[in-house]
Order: sequence, then C-alpha cells, then structure tokens
Amino acid sequence: MGKQDSALFKTVDIISLGCSKNLVDSERLITQLKANNIRVEHDPTKPRGEVVVINTCGFIGDAKEESIDTILQFAKLRKKGKIKRLYVMGCLSQRYKADLEASIPEVDKYYGKFDWKGIITEIGATYRRDVMSERTTTTPSHYAYLKISEGCNRMCSYCAIPLITGKHTSRPMEEIIAEVENLVARGVKEFQVIAQDLSSYGTDLYKENRLAQLIDQMAQIKGVEWIRLHYAYPAGFPKDLLPVMARHSNVCKYIDLALQHISDHMLSLMRRKITKQQTLNLLALIRQEVPGIHIRTTFIAGHPGETEEDFAELLQFVKEARFERLGVFPYSHEEDTYSYKNYSDDVPDELKQSRAEQIMMLQEQISKEINETKVGTKMRVIIDRKEDGFYIGRTEFDSPEVDPEVVISASEPLIIGNMYEVTITNAEEYDLEAKY
Repeated sequence: MGKQDSALFKTVDIISLGCSKNLVDSERLITQLKANNIRVEHDPTKPRGEVVVINTCGFIGDAKEESIDTILQFAKLRKKGKIKRLYVMGCLSQRYKADLEASIPEVDKYYGKFDWKGIITEIGATYRRDVMSERTTTTPSHYAYLKISEGCNRMCSYCAIPLITGKHTSRPMEEIIAEVENLVARGVKEFQVIAQDLSSYGTDLYKENRLAQLIDQMAQIKGVEWIRLHYAYPAGFPKDLLPVMARHSNVCKYIDLALQHISDHMLSLMRRKITKQQTLNLLALIRQEVPGIHIRTTFIAGHPGETEEDFAELLQFVKEARFERLGVFPYSHEEDTYSYKNYSDDVPDELKQSRAEQIMMLQEQISKEINETKVGTKMRVIIDRKEDGFYIGRTEFDSPEVDPEVVISASEPLIIGNMYEVTITNAEEYDLEAKY
C-alpha cells in the first residue's frame, strides 16, 4: 500500500486495551492523527472509521486473551470488508509480533509499542514533531494520567514488563511540568502520576532519584487540585517523597505500592530485593510520616515455590497490615521471564485461585471496617458523573477505575468535575454513601 492510497483514510478508530500507561500512548497517537486532519474516535461502541488501530496489552494471561479476542473480532470485520485497514500495536505485538503475523494474517500490519511513526506513515499522515509532547485526553476532562517514565530495570521473577518496555527511561522534569501546565490550562484538576516504576524516577537522567522534587514542583502549579501516585516499588522507595506528601494538601495521601508477598522465602524467589522486616519498617515509616495515608498494594498468589506456610504468612500479614486498598493476581507463568526459565509452575491453578479468593475475602471485611470509621465524617470528593439520580464521586483516597466510589444524594445540582464537601452516611465493603 503506497502513501498516496493510504492518504485516502480520513477516519480512524483507536481501541485501547490494558493499563493507563497504554491509554497515554493512545492519546499521543490520537493527537498526531488529529494534527493531520484525520478524524479519530477512541473506543467506539462499534467501528466507525476506515482504519482501526488496536493498542494491545501483553502483561499476563487474561490481558493477552482480551487482546487476542479483540484482534480476532476486528479481523472478521476486516475480512468482510467492513473496515479497510486493521493495524495492531502495543505490548502484545511488541512481544509476539511473529506469532501474531502467522496466526492472524487478516491484520494488515503489526507494530511494536513505540513505533507510532510507522503507523502514522502507513495511514498516510506525517509525524508531527511540533505536537510530539501533546495529548488528546480521553478521560473525563477533570482528570488525566501523567506518565513520567517508561520501562523497568527490576527484573522480578514473574514479570514480563522489562521484556516488553525495555530499560527504565525517565522523562525530563521540565517536559513533564510543561505537560501539566498545558493540561491545567485545558481544565484538568486531578493527575494520576503513573510509571512502571515510580521509585526509580530520575535515576537514569539525573543519577539520583528526583520523584520528590518533581511532585513538589507539580504541587506548586496553580490549578493542580490533586496528585495521586501509582506503581512505586518498596525496594529503593524514595523516602524524601514522604515530607512532600505531608506538606502539600494537593498531594493525595495515597500511594500505590506493589508488595507482591511478605515471606522472606517468597520475596527471595520473586527477586524483589527486599526483606520482610525492611517492608514492615517502610510501611511503618510511611504511616508515621503521612498520617491518614491510604496504601494500595497488590499481591501474587501461587508463585512457584509458594508453600502453605508462605501463604499463611501472607494471609496473616494482610490481616495485621490492614491495607485500605488491595488487589490479588493469581500467578501467571509468562514466557521468557526468570520464573518461566528457572521454576516449575508447581502451584495448581485451582489453588492459586483459592488463595487469591481467601485474601480478597479477608480484605473485604477489612475494607468495610475501615469504611465504617468514615461514617459521620465530612470528606472532599470530586464528581465524576451522574447515574440513576445519584452523583458518583471519589475522595483523595480513590483512583479512577480501580478504587471505590462515593454515591452522593444531593438536594441541589452538582457540577461534574467540581469538588464538594459531603457527609458520609453509610459504608459498604468498598463504596461509601454520602449526602450533600
């Protein structure tokens, strides 16, 4: 297909799968296409464009399955001539390009995670350097995701991310600050700061961790109402961040800190470079330095070598630590990871699932008990939408999509995207009810 033919494509649908980091990539691609006067729709309910671009996820089994199912769905439409071109990009095609080309040939071309120029050229457009740092946000206008680095150097046993994204690469601080200022000017109030590894921000560019300095600068930008931090590692956690969180009221008292396990045996097998005691010390420090902080964490159930004793230790830890936010992934044996090469996948799938469910049953009760302490208090919320006669909002302790919400009854109209002080009237296992 030559450029002259591809220039005929004036409408493109972009389907974005997987995490918020993928979404940011899609938003940058949308900006490039719009700068070429191409009409773009993001995640349409049905295909409307001549060209469909699927931005895939390839992290774990379920995410890969969703990506493949989506490709197959659109491949049928391509075969029937319902769309003129189908392109696939992102993590899955970065990792499995040759396999995908052989198994789903209906796709016109597969691209890796970072080859936007290739897709743009294929569609018949020109890569615009003047908008390379801009984004067309697809989230509600009052919040946005802010990716401050790409890649990861950690090489944990179970994780395929370094195989997909490559080495940790930080964005320059001035570039990030300029993006925040641009988004604030467009009405964004709330920023979800994301990366594969927040705890390493700046170590490549500046030879030292600069996360605290970055967040301190962001917090001083007029119009930035909330900053929320996602995906920090406990090993090498930048402790100078904590005074910044405590000092600035617009830095949410919230941290997403993936722990994955607690027994020293499992932390060693997982190659986490931290011990149980170091983890306990870090959690105590965080709660001491930032009173009232809500810690979100994730665990893996059924990693190779996990014994009943290891799991019992993890379960007891969850019971004692009383995390405000918690998720569990059954272990997924991912090709070419350290685990895949060196360990047998020796925990049966049924046991993995059972262990994950046991943790979540315990967490459900913990979450309800923590929520019940909020009944009768006043909390600041941001309004995301109106649904079935109620307003749906979030507190500073709630990230979009992954955390609980506040269901609000109001005696007067509220404005979507604005912040209000509400009174909490009831607590469920996860969500809160409130009145204004």
